[in-house]
Amino acid sequence: MMKIYQVGGSIRDELLGEKPKDKDWLVVGSSPEEMIAEGFKPIGKDFPVFIHPISKEEYALARTEKKSGYGYKGFTFYFGKDVTLEEDLSRRDFTMNAIAKDEDGKLIDPFNGLKDIKAGIFRHVSDAFLEDPLRAIRIARFKTYNHLKDFKIDDLTQKMLLKISASGELEKLSKDRVWIEIERSLQSPNASKFFTLLLDFKLHEPWLAKLLNSECNNRTSAEIKWAELESENNFQLGESLPVPNNFKMHVQLLKALIECQQECPEDNLIKNIERINFHRNMDEINALLELEGLSKNRDFISKLGKHMLEEDFTALKEAGKDEVRNVKLHLIKQAIKKTYA
Repeated sequence: MMKIYQVGGSIRDELLGEKPKDKDWLVVGSSPEEMIAEGFKPIGKDFPVFIHPISKEEYALARTEKKSGYGYKGFTFYFGKDVTLEEDLSRRDFTMNAIAKDEDGKLIDPFNGLKDIKAGIFRHVSDAFLEDPLRAIRIARFKTYNHLKDFKIDDLTQKMLLKISASGELEKLSKDRVWIEIERSLQSPNASKFFTLLLDFKLHEPWLAKLLNSECNNRTSAEIKWAELESENNFQLGESLPVPNNFKMHVQLLKALIECQQECPEDNLIKNIERINFHRNMDEINALLELEGLSKNRDFISKLGKHMLEEDFTALKEAGKDEVRNVKLHLIKQAIKKTYA
């Protein structure tokens, strides 16, 4: 007989007084054929996940999994009708995520997740935690959630994280999947906690091998947090990652702003001004100027930007092809002269 349960992070969040962004549902005692016959649309590639025909929420068949390769995709799955609720919950990462709620609202908690939630503890469900290296990255992201940021990590779970870091399994993760976890964490007001945990448990290699400083201004956007982290780590963090162009742009802009100093020779200052492009990037520049790393030349850049915007660069449209460069340099030098005045 088919039974449906609400499971996972949405239960955890509800118990902590947080409204879940979405809900995950688990179906016990059914098959792909029966789900499709009920109007569910299959979307899962590796295991049966379906979209509800009305709510559009995800419903997954109960399953067990067995390690068969490397990384977070190195598993074989069994999703027969005989897989029980407890068997499915036993494969989950933390006890707080291994709680189910039936259709009558009753909680099923075979691994004492409720107790750990009340105590504020991250505790792995079983030794199978070691089999999926992505779980080590995900606990770092969980630490960026406002309602989970102060949770402690159980001593045995800490040992598990160190074992994962030493296993070489992190190298098998997809760089795209790692960046997804990084970008999600950067969107949090507690992003520094993500990078701090990676450093504490040596989980930053190989993808963030040059990470030394985990602090970033948590009030800023994800792009600016990343740019600041790059500047605090010698602009070497993104070498092994598929960093999106908008993040790269902020990094290059911050680098140019740092090098745009009052003591610069004029030729170098002109090159930096052209890299910065005040007319195009003023919103991003103003946001970056809030960073501590730009405190020394903040006033100089602000004045320079003001005078650059005052110059009439529409004159470039009227200049001949051979004169465009000279006209542009003249306007930039005018702005520089006003800034030093």
